[in-house]
Amino acid sequence: MKLTGQLYAIVDLGYVKPESAVAAATALLAGGADILQLRAKGHAEREIEELAKRILPLCREAGVPFVVNDYPEIAAQVGSDGVHIGQDDGSLAAVRAIVGEQMIVGRSTHSPEQAKAALEEGFDYIGFGPLFPTPTKLGRPGIGMENIPSVQTEVGSKIPVFCIGGIKRANLPEVLAAGASNVVIVSDLLCASEIAVAANEAKHRLLAIEAARPPADL
Repeated sequence: MKLTGQLYAIVDLGYVKPESAVAAATALLAGGADILQLRAKGHAEREIEELAKRILPLCREAGVPFVVNDYPEIAAQVGSDGVHIGQDDGSLAAVRAIVGEQMIVGRSTHSPEQAKAALEEGFDYIGFGPLFPTPTKLGRPGIGMENIPSVQTEVGSKIPVFCIGGIKRANLPEVLAAGASNVVIVSDLLCASEIAVAANEAKHRLLAIEAARPPADL
C-alpha cells in the first residue's frame, strides 16, 4: 500500500481522553481525513493496543490507512497499515524486522538533511516540521517554511512529504503557498467543538487551494 491523500489526521491522547478516542477517530474519518494515526505518548502499551484494535475497523470501513505511532510491535500485532517513528526511534531496518516489508513506515524529520536521509534509508513517507511552535512538541522551536520547496522537490517527488506542526485551518493558505502539498493537522481539529465539521472544512480548504494552484511547469 502507498500512502496517498492530503489530510493526515491524528487521534492524539494528548488532546482527547482515551475514552473519547474512538469517537474522535469516527469524527475525523467522517470529516474526510485521508490518513489516520493513533498517537498515545505516555500511555500503557496494552491500552494503546486496545484502542488500535477498535479504531482499525473504522479505518477499514472508510478505506483510510491506519497508522500506529511509535510502537512497531503494536502495529504488527493489530495489523495496521503503517507505523510512524521519530527521529530517535531507531533504524528502518529494525522496524522492518518487526513489521515486515509490506507495512508503510514513516519517519519524523526536522531539517532538509534529515528528510533526505529518510528518503535514502527507504522510508515510505516523512513528516516535516514542526513548521510552527506547537504544544504537541513543547520546547521545540518551529523550523519555519523556507525549506519546504527544496524538500518537496528533492524528497516529495519520490515519497509523500507531510508538513506538520502548528498547522491550522487558518494558516493553510500560507502553508500551501510556501510549497506544501500534504499536511498533518492535530489540535485544530481535536479541540474543535465539532471535530467532523472542522476536518471537513480543512479538507475542502486543501482541495480548493490545490485546485487553484498553477501547474508545476508554469
